[in-house]
Amino acid sequence: MKGFIRTAELLLGILFLGAGLNGYFVLFGFEPFAPTNPAAMEFLGDGYLLAMEKGVEIIAGILLIIRRFIPLVLVALTGIIVNIFAFHIFVDPELLLLAIVLVVLEGILVWAYRENYKGIVESKPHWKS
Repeated sequence: MKGFIRTAELLLGILFLGAGLNGYFVLFGFEPFAPTNPAAMEFLGDGYLLAMEKGVEIIAGILLIIRRFIPLVLVALTGIIVNIFAFHIFVDPELLLLAIVLVVLEGILVWAYRENYKGIVESKPHWKS
């Protein structure tokens, strides 16, 4: 089971590191090394939104690959993955399969690290002084 979880971490990390670096290639005016989605690039633009999202993707990808702060990384990626999934459902279904893969990998990892989230889903958290 540990090998399966590690594989999911690596796959998600590589996907986000690659997507983030590819976005920075576009941002700096270089030819992207992987195909980009024109509709997504139009949505993100070429300014701070692209830089912010791709920066988070790069950091998250690196942290997943080196296995640091994984529960925090998964929380940070949740909003990005939900937006990627919704984008490919409603705007561009061509890469919907990739979006589904991201959702599945995220789901597997959130389930594997579920013990780490118990405190943030308490309806009445207690203060420890």
